[in-house]
Amino acid sequence: MLGDFIIRVLVMFLGYVYPAFECFKTVEKNRADVEQLRFWCQYWIIVAVLTVFERIGDIFVSWLPMYGELKLAFFVYLWYPKTKGTTYVYESLLQPFIAKYETEIDRTFLELRTRAWDMAILYWKNFSSQGQVKFYEILHYLASQSPRHTTNQMDEAQQQKAPTPEAKTVIHRHSEKQIQKPPMLLNRAVFQAQKADQNG
Repeated sequence: MLGDFIIRVLVMFLGYVYPAFECFKTVEKNRADVEQLRFWCQYWIIVAVLTVFERIGDIFVSWLPMYGELKLAFFVYLWYPKTKGTTYVYESLLQPFIAKYETEIDRTFLELRTRAWDMAILYWKNFSSQGQVKFYEILHYLASQSPRHTTNQMDEAQQQKAPTPEAKTVIHRHSEKQIQKPPMLLNRAVFQAQKADQNG
């Protein structure tokens, strides 16, 4: 397990990080060498093709003994200054194959791009229409729940505050007694004058 981890780290560093840094240095030169740029473009094309085929055929090749070590050696072979295997692999294997099927590949990519765009538009329309329907359903649900909920709460509060018939009688008698009692704030002369007006 540790060996696999070390091999993966080395592949990541020697297959991607170091070549990317060298490519960066080539691009950032004041007068970039066209041959160096071509070399690194060819390298990244080969790595992209290798990565795609590796993802597709991982089941078939990953179990091979020393597969990680062979992959690491291949990456180093591609960019190593003395071997510069990128030029050989690109010009003898990849370029003739791609040149032979270039029109079919272009047509396939164009069809795939058109289908992908059509599917993206279709999914967007479905998503927006379903989202709109769901949004209105949520609003309708909230609108239907809100008044009923507050009405129920108000009814419960009124029922709790509303006195029973027996309590109503007691309250009515109590209020009559309060009316018959003289108010505390009025003095006796004012009270007597009011009583005389009522009797008179």
